[in-house]
Amino acid sequence: MEEKKYIRPSWDRYFMQIADTVATRATCDRGRSGCVIVRDRQILVTGYVGSPTGLPHCDEVGHLMKKVVHEDGHESNHCVRTVHAEQNAICQAAKRGIALDGSTLYCRMTPCRTCAMLIINCGIQRVVCEKKYHAGAESEAMFKEAGIELYYFEDEVLKYDNQ
Repeated sequence: MEEKKYIRPSWDRYFMQIADTVATRATCDRGRSGCVIVRDRQILVTGYVGSPTGLPHCDEVGHLMKKVVHEDGHESNHCVRTVHAEQNAICQAAKRGIALDGSTLYCRMTPCRTCAMLIINCGIQRVVCEKKYHAGAESEAMFKEAGIELYYFEDEVLKYDNQ
């Protein structure tokens, strides 16, 4: 009987699996997302979706929903109680004095517009996502214009309940 050879995950898969583990700490069930920022195959920081330090979490007190009316007239609902995983990772880097210039960010889906702007200004050069965000077109365009490589494992668009 022939023994199967173990196949190690690629570096991208490896760090995405770590981001998925980080997401298990998230405190909003609408977007249990995690983020890992890496340079030279070394983890610099992690972050997950959660309320600002000292404030109540969605898992404790429920969501803080806001309705957004978009330019085309459609409406969507967003929980605004929490800080995004990408934002929390960037904040951790700032608190610890860790430069993110030239790094790669791993996350669940296309970063939102605000996260994209922070990513660009931090000098992050590459963003790797599991799936696409339903409202990610603007972020994709900004990354392209800023010369940031964007890679998806899947072309599937991730949707939230009660969008």
